[in-house]
This record gives sequence, C-alpha cells and structure tokens, in this order.
Amino acid sequence: MEAQAYYQQFERNVRIILDALASGLDLRTTSLETSLPIEVYVLCEVLNQGAGEDFALTATGVARLAEFQQQFMKHEGQTLAAMERVLADKRGTMRTPEGRVLAKEMLIRRLEFFNEAARQVNVMRTQQALGSPSQYEGVNK
Repeated sequence: MEAQAYYQQFERNVRIILDALASGLDLRTTSLETSLPIEVYVLCEVLNQGAGEDFALTATGVARLAEFQQQFMKHEGQTLAAMERVLADKRGTMRTPEGRVLAKEMLIRRLEFFNEAARQVNVMRTQQALGSPSQYEGVNK
C-alpha cells in the first residue's frame, strides 16, 4: 500500500483501535500493549519536529492514543495539512537519538503501523465475537 493510502486511512485506523479498546478488547497478550504507546509518541515527535505541530502527551500506556486523538481532533485540518507537508517533503529531516532521519520515512512507518494495528485489532474483535477463548486464560490457570 502506498503512503497516500495509509494517510487516507489514518483517522479511520485510529478510530478502529480506540473503538476496540472502548469495547473492552484486551491487548495484554499482544505486542500492541507495548508498541502502541511508543508509536504514538514517535508520531507526535514526527509531527512536532517535522511539521512544527505542538502535541504534548502526558498519558501512559495505550491511553496515549486517546490523548493523541483528542489533540488531533482539536486541530484536525492543521494536523492533516502538516502530515501532507511532511509526506511531500523529500528532504526534510528530524533528529532522533540515532541521528538525523527523513521525517517523511518516519511518518510513513507510523502510518503503516496504525494500518497494521487496526487490522490486528479487527481480527481480535472478530475472534472475540466468535467466542474464541482469551489467550491468557489458559496460561493463568
């Protein structure tokens, strides 16, 4: 899938993940419990450094996604325009602990992550709706 398609699906993907969390989907047995907060943080850094946005997260864990969405919705048009600028800029860089990287590539990787996370959450919700046993129940017995 191209970066443009990931970008167009971004808001939908975030809503899918948040809806699943609100419905009680348990992420404890998945890598999403750890990776989701990290990816939200990195996305905010890309938008802050690469596009001059002002996202500030105080929540921890998967609650970061809801906090990000609230801030995103307040300035949706501005943030989407900033994402478009980053995707259009082939030379824009940003600082990371590892050095300088292309902001566009960092953003594309985040958009891909949210696309895959939404797909994974949809699969988990389908399994839950079909009555599949939780994966962690057998381990704790």
